[in-house]
Amino acid sequence: MRLVSNRGKSFQGANVLGKGFILSPQQAEDLIQRDPRNRDVLFPYLNGEDLNSRPDCSASRWVINFHDWPEERAREYPEVFAIVERDVKPERLKNNNRQRREIWWRFTRPAMDLYRAISSRERVLVVALVSRTVMPARVPSRQVLSHKLAVFASASDGDLAFLSSSFHTCWAWRNSSTMKADLNYSPSDVFETLPRPTYTSGMADAGARLDQLRAEIMAARGLGLTKLYNLVHDPSVGDAEIAAVRDCHRVVDEAVSAAYGWSDLNLEHGFHETRQGVRYTFPMRTRTEILDRLLELNHQRHFQSPSEVREGLLF
Repeated sequence: MRLVSNRGKSFQGANVLGKGFILSPQQAEDLIQRDPRNRDVLFPYLNGEDLNSRPDCSASRWVINFHDWPEERAREYPEVFAIVERDVKPERLKNNNRQRREIWWRFTRPAMDLYRAISSRERVLVVALVSRTVMPARVPSRQVLSHKLAVFASASDGDLAFLSSSFHTCWAWRNSSTMKADLNYSPSDVFETLPRPTYTSGMADAGARLDQLRAEIMAARGLGLTKLYNLVHDPSVGDAEIAAVRDCHRVVDEAVSAAYGWSDLNLEHGFHETRQGVRYTFPMRTRTEILDRLLELNHQRHFQSPSEVREGLLF
């Protein structure tokens, strides 16, 4: 069941719908050089592929974004508006959806609720929606975050630890559909239903260490998240840096387990068979026990909420 305490904290990114909005970094820089005001409507454009493949999890492209503005305001940026009018409008006018035809200069779903929620934050946590990795990264908030990303209105070390934990990963695989061998993450079905522990300093410390170590290794080796975690989950890889990442995940999971108050759990980290193949995680019996406890906790918290706010919340 979706939990009231998790509302308004996770989002799906913006759906652009139109290749004509997308620019190379050089095109964006040229437009800004010609008119610095164009910074108002030009942003890095981060998608799931960039997040998981680039060592710094940065955007490889830029995008034109007229937010939720009326046409008159968008036209105040004439050189940028002309690009959209030339490259986006003709295709949008063929669309069967009337709103997409009539508001052709804007994204089909600009996700304004997301950008209002993160407007005061310099950085946020994101996870690729279609991925086998299911690992968060901390990224700048002043960019367009693609509809292929789950975005969390936080950049805290505690949240990074929780989203990096095997508790979150197990729950995500339980509550998501799959696309071939990848998980198809849904913020509403995963994060909004996941009962979180009371965050501790141990979680924050573990999250900060994992984030720092992971960033250092990815930069030094030129690895994205996907390639890094292919090494982490490969039993034949035994070098010290990858072993250190595994140890960080063990510490993260132990801190999360302690935050739940589950001191009786024997996590038994190691290389274990899962539906996704061999992974460095808990054995099946531990995963099953954790999922049972999380489901029970979900029900407890749902029914502890006042009846009026439970209305409409679904499994």
